Amino acid sequence: MDALDREILAQVQADGRLTLTELAGRVGLSVSPAHRRLRALERDGVITGYRAQLDPAGVGLGFEALVFVTLTESGAGIVAAFEQAVVEIPHVVQAQRLFGTPDFLLRVVASDLTGFQQLYDSKLATLPGVQKLTSTLVMKSVVEGRGLPL
Repeated sequence: MDALDREILAQVQADGRLTLTELAGRVGLSVSPAHRRLRALERDGVITGYRAQLDPAGVGLGFEALVFVTLTESGAGIVAAFEQAVVEIPHVVQAQRLFGTPDFLLRVVASDLTGFQQLYDSKLATLPGVQKLTSTLVMKSVVEGRGLPL
């Protein structure tokens, strides 16, 4: 990957709706080489997809919590079962396995406190292998959806 590829990545990361003509102009290439480089970055898995960023409050999901999860044990079977179950919960918008304790960090969205409480009781607390859940409520997001530093 060279500096031109990084510039292409920076441009599409900032605006995934750029046309090929706009992208080519911004990085100083003609359309054909810009298109070849973009397709190569997609093919190689450097670009993993394109999507719109939505305002959670605008779609009725303005309540956010961070949930720290400690599992009863760290065996491969329990971890795999937990991870598979978390993937099935649409309100979990981010899940990260951590070193040490706790074992996982979940970013969860809901309509409001009551919606979060229902989700917590019916889904999160019943996940396989859960020993302990600790939640903290998000007051406000300061940095959200930031692209990678290229």
